[in-house]
Amino acid sequence: MLKYDLHSHSRYSKDGIMDVRDLLKIAKKRGLDGIAITDHDTIRGGMEAVKLKPEGIDVICGCEVNTDRGDVIGLFLTEEIKAREHTAVIEEIKAQGGVAIVPHPFDSMRGSAFWLKECDAPLIDGVEVINARCVFNRYNDAADTYSDTYGKAKTGGSDAHFGAEIGNAYTLLEEGSDLREAILKRQTVAFGRCSSPVFHVRTTALLVQRRISRRKIKS
Repeated sequence: MLKYDLHSHSRYSKDGIMDVRDLLKIAKKRGLDGIAITDHDTIRGGMEAVKLKPEGIDVICGCEVNTDRGDVIGLFLTEEIKAREHTAVIEEIKAQGGVAIVPHPFDSMRGSAFWLKECDAPLIDGVEVINARCVFNRYNDAADTYSDTYGKAKTGGSDAHFGAEIGNAYTLLEEGSDLREAILKRQTVAFGRCSSPVFHVRTTALLVQRRISRRKIKS
């Protein structure tokens, strides 16, 4: 089976710190066959990763877009997503030949969670049913139930912001399969474990530190 982590963040995310080159090295060391760089509201990290792609690992340019309903991940992107209304975002993703995945839905601890409804099912290609940063398993369980109910592809992603998190959750597909086709044909399986809550604390501390630094610069 091929093993892909389809949700990770580099220094191009406002709450990210990893250098793209280091992120790719860690992913390869962890035995991943592929990784998607899905920075918040930009493909800069993904584009850089594609250029730096080391031998032996597939690299997908992605983006986690904060829409009017919550986060949507676009994979296989080549241009920045300009829209913020959720249906327009999904349309932009698909116009680029990408696939639209909803990460960590139903996670009530995140203000950016996309609370999926029945009417959303025809719009999206997959649901992240294992997000390693979900503190409570019930959030992932709810995503899994939605996927089963509406026949959506299942993906897993670490949501890594630090190197130690990479590969904690991942997506499996058959050897020799094309990832995009496997998602569209619902031939993926999600596996993984929860990351330590300590990483949430580290992310919050990083955001506070950067906010203070910006204020000092302005003053």
